[in-house]
Amino acid sequence: YYLYLLFIPTSNENDQMKHVLITGCDSGFGNLLAKQLDRRGFAVIAACLTEKGASDLASAASPRLKTLLLNVTDSESIKRAVEFVSAEVGERGLWGLVNNAGRSIPVGPTEWIQVEDVTKVLDVNLIGVIDVTLRFLPLLRKARGRVVNVASILGRFSLGGGGYCLSKWGVEAFSDSLRRDMYYFGIKVGIIEPGLFKTALTRVDLIEDDQKRLWDHLPQDVKDSYGANYFHNCEWKINFSMGILCSSDLSKVTNCMQHALTARYPRTRYAAGWDAKLLWIPLSYLPSFIQDFFHRLIFPAPKMKRCVE
Repeated sequence: YYLYLLFIPTSNENDQMKHVLITGCDSGFGNLLAKQLDRRGFAVIAACLTEKGASDLASAASPRLKTLLLNVTDSESIKRAVEFVSAEVGERGLWGLVNNAGRSIPVGPTEWIQVEDVTKVLDVNLIGVIDVTLRFLPLLRKARGRVVNVASILGRFSLGGGGYCLSKWGVEAFSDSLRRDMYYFGIKVGIIEPGLFKTALTRVDLIEDDQKRLWDHLPQDVKDSYGANYFHNCEWKINFSMGILCSSDLSKVTNCMQHALTARYPRTRYAAGWDAKLLWIPLSYLPSFIQDFFHRLIFPAPKMKRCVE
């Protein structure tokens, strides 16, 4: 696989003439990819949610890299981003769009989740991806460019309630539809499916704090059905799983993104990380009863497992 990434021929065009817009560049994959492409000579436009994220990235990159503020849940913010990017790219168009912005919480057992908890995640991870992509398609068509959407292995195998898995399954479906529709216009669409990596989305303290919030708002009868130790057992299992599976080498993901942007024949899907390749993707092809059994292994059982009359 890595030999494939290394030796597949790349586009012959001058990278310095190619503009790439990346969302979610405050930290994590987007931040690293922006620096990586900047070093390669791309004209990177890095979209950040915060002014601090934008200024920190600009100070760590070359003057060629441009930053802008973008909230993918705000249509007016996206409109301003389109105007900024249009002025930057001119008639050349936009070579690459990397939809990387995302959020993971609220996440927890389905019964603990409210509808508004789901929509908070869907608005960023799915609706935001669709909105940004549709607004930038005219610029991408000019350049016959690339769209790279960051999904997840949890877009293949649902693990836990909340909006995250729903959103990533949606990104998979949207990307498949977009790829087939845009084929005739020369636009290629790639899907990145990372395993577990140490980013802001997998910070255990944030996940635990949010699950504590969900637990505190549950009716007492629901708490009783799970048992007093359930929440603490969840904390232990999350810490244990993240400690084993989370990788700190974010370049495993950004190298896949770069390949999707530069290769003459990019792949449709990129599984990034050993856990994605050896655990989650193979597990997604197994029968549902095996997947369900695996789920029961890694999550604690409620105190009242069954109600039998």
